[in-house]
Amino acid sequence: WLIAVGGTPKEIMNHSPEFTYRRLLAAADMARKLGAQIMGLGAFTKVVGDAGVTVARQAPLPITTGNSYSASGALWAAHDALLRMRLLPQPRGKERVKFKAMVVGATGAIGSACARLLVRAAEEVYLVSPETAKLLALKAAIEQESPGAKVILAASTDRDLPQMDMVVTATSGAGKKVLDIMKVKPGCVITDVARPLDLPPSEVAKRPDVLVIESGEIQLPGEVRMKNIGLPRGVAYACLAETIVLALEGRFENFTVGRQIEWPKVREIYQLGLKHGMKLAAISGVHGEFSDEDVERVRTLAVAA
Repeated sequence: WLIAVGGTPKEIMNHSPEFTYRRLLAAADMARKLGAQIMGLGAFTKVVGDAGVTVARQAPLPITTGNSYSASGALWAAHDALLRMRLLPQPRGKERVKFKAMVVGATGAIGSACARLLVRAAEEVYLVSPETAKLLALKAAIEQESPGAKVILAASTDRDLPQMDMVVTATSGAGKKVLDIMKVKPGCVITDVARPLDLPPSEVAKRPDVLVIESGEIQLPGEVRMKNIGLPRGVAYACLAETIVLALEGRFENFTVGRQIEWPKVREIYQLGLKHGMKLAAISGVHGEFSDEDVERVRTLAVAA
């Protein structure tokens, strides 16, 4: 049994952290009484201060934020999109793919996990955040974990954005403009992990030669009975799917809590998801799913440009 707590970003942001703590603890108590053995925080993670640490300490059942699978799903979707665009040279052997990637909001929980994943595949990874001390610490940690990784730091996207083949936006800017899409090169794949989205439809419409996708959602296995959460039938946000995977595996523990996401857990939840039949749902953007024809249209415009 599991309980996943959610709500729209606007509903969640309207409450104070203290109010949210009380509601989450009340939900955890109710969940335990109903027989649940684990609870996922989902979108509430950003507004409870310490990303679930205090809730996990006080709740009567295990807690997970879902951020490990969110990071995994984001890169899963970005990788799928890059392959479908067919614009990059194929790597030989174990060499890194010859592409440049940028993570905007790199010092956040999901952003830092995405950075740790990307350096294992990309030739160069650019990390963007105004938090200089955290950026330096993240760079040092990545270089220790992944010797040979090329990591470049920046306070904003302005200087390096035109070079990027892939951009992951994982900010909590709540409507602030985080990048100028007109500076992005044709054929770039942008994965928008932020909620609310960093790139609204009006911005995306300016660049039909750029593939802007939302973070990877997960197609759940079997016959799914779930209320409408604004996604196609049987599809869940990756943060919710993490709770489901842990329940299926019988891992009733505080799996992902706190701001620092551990790379081994990102890899583990991905592998556990595959074990239990989780699949990457069709990649989608601000106007819904991308068909093969949609992707080919973007590719054709990018090649022409």
